[in-house]
Amino acid sequence: MRQQYLLNLYQPDGDPPPPEVLGPIMRELAAVDREMREAGAWVFNGGLHPASSSTVVQVRDGDTLMTDGPFTEGKEHVGGLVIVQADDLDGALEWARRISAASGLPVEVRPFRELP
Repeated sequence: MRQQYLLNLYQPDGDPPPPEVLGPIMRELAAVDREMREAGAWVFNGGLHPASSSTVVQVRDGDTLMTDGPFTEGKEHVGGLVIVQADDLDGALEWARRISAASGLPVEVRPFRELP
């Protein structure tokens, strides 16, 4: 079985770019998405609402604490994610490179742990 990797796309906080900037980026990302699917590497992908829409849930001493907003303050946040399967880390890094080139955003690559 091929290894699965999480590719996190980090985007700056704030409003998205205007349509004339975002449109070409989305077309480039759609092209990479098609190529991942054709190559059998695609598992899942999705964009996220702004970090301000998040809720953090944490249980401490049996009490459930819920707070609005991201877990940590920052100038960037996870704006989307892709899960790919690849033969090795180099294969996942190549998909991340292509996504970063298409989006202009940094992409973090992390392997999933294998379940026992």
